[in-house]
Amino acid sequence: MRKLLLALLALLPLSSFAAAPKTVTLDVQNMTCELCPITIKKSLQKVAGVSTVVIDYEKKSAVVTFDPDKATTESLTQATTNAGFPSTLHP
Repeated sequence: MRKLLLALLALLPLSSFAAAPKTVTLDVQNMTCELCPITIKKSLQKVAGVSTVVIDYEKKSAVVTFDPDKATTESLTQATTNAGFPSTLHP
């Protein structure tokens, strides 16, 4: 029992090193119809580490929450660009 407790305590600090999720807003170009947000959302969801994607067609933007240890803003903008919707980080 003591070994199990020590093992659990030894693992506890490792969980504190995990990066907190990061949320960014991307300005997305070429959104011209109501179906475009679906394509953009699917392309962003394929990026490893992405947990949520919210597309705003009216504002031509995407709000993306992701694990910064697994994804970067560059990988997000590259995903939308590869889908035909170039994007930039919203200032």
